[in-house]
Amino acid sequence: MLMTPSDKAARLYYGPSSFRVLRSGSHVLCAVTGVAIPLPDLRYWSAERQEAYATCEIATRRLLGLDSA
Repeated sequence: MLMTPSDKAARLYYGPSSFRVLRSGSHVLCAVTGVAIPLPDLRYWSAERQEAYATCEIATRRLLGLDSA
């Protein structure tokens, strides 16, 4: 089955207050849960770890070291 660009995961560079698209796609995967996060909904990431997070709770737990990827 052929994948359309909207089915592909994007590759991003995460900065401190924004991200840059390196490879186009419709979503990224949460580093902790593996759930797909649509790019328009992406709000939480770590520039230091270059990871995306699905929710603020997941991001907080990961950054406090309570969840490991």
